[in-house]
Amino acid sequence: MATSTSTGPQEHDSSLKRVIGPKLLILFVIGDILGTGIYATTGKVAGKVGGALWLPFLIGFAVALLTAASYVELVGKYPKAAGAALYTQKAFRLPFLTFIIAFMVMCSGLSSASAAARAFSGDYFQEFTDAIPPTAIAIAFILGLAAIALRGVAESVKTNMVLTLVELSGLAVVLGIGAWAVTTGGGEPSRLGEFQSSGTGYALLTSVLGATALGFFAFVGFEDSVNMAEETKDPVRTFPRAIFIGVGVTGTIYVLVALVSSLLVDYRVLAASDGPLLEVVKAGGVDFPPKLFAAIALFAVTNSALINIMMASRLCYGLANEKVLPRGMARLLPHRRTPITGIVFVTVLALGLVSTGEIEGLGDTTAFLLLCVFAVVNVAVLVLRKDRVEHAHFRTPTVLPVLGAITSVILASPLSERGSDVYIRAGVLIAIGIVLWAVNRLWMKFRHEETATWGSAG
Repeated sequence: MATSTSTGPQEHDSSLKRVIGPKLLILFVIGDILGTGIYATTGKVAGKVGGALWLPFLIGFAVALLTAASYVELVGKYPKAAGAALYTQKAFRLPFLTFIIAFMVMCSGLSSASAAARAFSGDYFQEFTDAIPPTAIAIAFILGLAAIALRGVAESVKTNMVLTLVELSGLAVVLGIGAWAVTTGGGEPSRLGEFQSSGTGYALLTSVLGATALGFFAFVGFEDSVNMAEETKDPVRTFPRAIFIGVGVTGTIYVLVALVSSLLVDYRVLAASDGPLLEVVKAGGVDFPPKLFAAIALFAVTNSALINIMMASRLCYGLANEKVLPRGMARLLPHRRTPITGIVFVTVLALGLVSTGEIEGLGDTTAFLLLCVFAVVNVAVLVLRKDRVEHAHFRTPTVLPVLGAITSVILASPLSERGSDVYIRAGVLIAIGIVLWAVNRLWMKFRHEETATWGSAG
C-alpha cells in the first residue's frame, strides 16, 4: 500500500473549490453513514436473526471495510466527483453498464429515502400522536422533502457536521443507557447467543445472511463521500484516513448499539417496532424523556432522506445533461435554479415506493441495489490495475477487492433469504431506467436522421 505525498493530479482553473479538510471530511463520511439504517432497521434485523443481532452488524462492518478499501484506491487514483459510474466506465468502457450502475445508485437513494419516510411515520412519530395514518404521514414527508429540494438547500459541510453531532447524540444516549443497565445488573446476557432460527447448518447460515443483507443498509453512505473528491483538500492523502475512520467509527457504534439493544429488549419486541431504539431507551431504567429521543430519531431520518432525495435528483439531472436520459429531465426551476424535472421524477418514484413497501423491504432494496454496485466496483479495482497514473496513491491488497466482490454477490443473492418483493421492486426501478434510456436513444437517433435529411435537402 502506498500513500502519496503530493496533491495528486494537476489542478485546473475550472476545478471546484477545495474547501474540505481532513476533519470535516471524516465528519461528513460519518454523517453520510449514520441515520435511518441504525435507527429504523435494528428491530427488523433482530426479527431475522434473533438476540444475536450483533453478529449481522459485525459481518456487515467487515464487508463494508472491504468495499471501502476499493473506493479508497479508486478515489485516490481518480479524484473526480462521479463515483461508481466513473470507475465502471473507466474499467469496462460500456456506456450502457455505466448508465445502469448510475441509475442503480440513484434508485438506492430513493429506496433509502422511502425507508426513512416509513421510519419517520412509525413509532418515533407515534410517540407524539397516533391520530394520522402512517402511510399519509410518509407521503406527506416525501412531498415535504421535494418542496425543500425545489426551494434549494444550500447546506454546507459545516452544517452537516452539526447534524452529524445531533445524530450521534441519540446513539450516545442508547450506549449510555446500556452501560448504566449493565453496571447496575440489568439486561439479559443470555440473549446475545440466541438465534431466531431453530435449525442448524444451512438454515442458520441463510438466517444470518438474510439479517446481514438487511443490516448492511445501515452501512451505506460512505460511497457517496467520493463525490466530494473535487472539493477536498489533497484528496489522495485525505480520503484513505477519512473513509476508514468513518466506517470504523460507525461500525463500532453499530455493533455496540446492537449489543445494548439485545441485552435490554427481547428480539421479538424489537422486531415488532418501527422505532426499536426507542424501546431500548424505555427499557433502560433511566429517566430519559422518550419524546426527546423520538425527536432526535426523527431528525436523523429526515436528514438522511433529504440528502438522498437531493442526491438522486441531481444524479438524474446530471444523466440528462450528459444526454443519457431525455434532455427535458435537466430542466431547471426559474430563479431557484433547482432541477425541477429531476425532483418531480424522483419524487413520483419515491411516492410509489413508500406506498407499496415497508421499512424492511425498502431498506433491503437499498442494500441489494448497492451490493450489486459494490460488486462491480470491487471488480473494477482489479481491472484498472493495468491503468497507471502519474501520482502515487493508496493501493489496497488484492485479496480485499476479491473478497469484497464475493461477499457482495453472496449478500445480493437469494442465499440471503431476501423476499421476492425486493427483487421485483428493484427490477421495476431498473426497467424504468432502461425504458427512459431506450426512449432517449431512439429520440436522439430520430433527431440525428432528421437533421441529416434537412442538411441533404439544403
